[in-house]
Amino acid sequence: MISIIRATKDDIDVLYDLILGIAKHHGQEHYVLTDKNELMKSGFTDTPKFEALIAKYEGKVSGYLTFTWNYSIWMGEDYMNIDDVYILDEYRGKKIGQHLMQKAKVLCEERNIGMIRWEVEKDNLGAIKFYEQLGAKLKTKGIFKWSVNQ
Repeated sequence: MISIIRATKDDIDVLYDLILGIAKHHGQEHYVLTDKNELMKSGFTDTPKFEALIAKYEGKVSGYLTFTWNYSIWMGEDYMNIDDVYILDEYRGKKIGQHLMQKAKVLCEERNIGMIRWEVEKDNLGAIKFYEQLGAKLKTKGIFKWSVNQ
């Protein structure tokens, strides 16, 4: 049985562990600069900067999805931007990712939002295939990052 819940401040330890989990999965743990206190301040206030969904499989934490609400100047409307989707290795292939993505879609429908956007590494063929099976379309664009604190 798969259940998807919206993360609350009581889930901060689990959420942080999942964030570290995806970073380790991609060999990028050195990029994780946040901590539990920052997550609490940023995500669990009256005006959260992000939200999270936590997946459970047979009552055990199995994955998560984080997102923000953004605005598109060109479209003239809000959209959901997914930051991370991650399923723990032992739970892959059990349709947990599909449940997380469907819950994200429902949240958009509840807010009358018509688009979800996210990024995927171009060599992550498994993820690309998964997203295309959902009906998502891959748009190729370069991503720039400019660190202004140097």
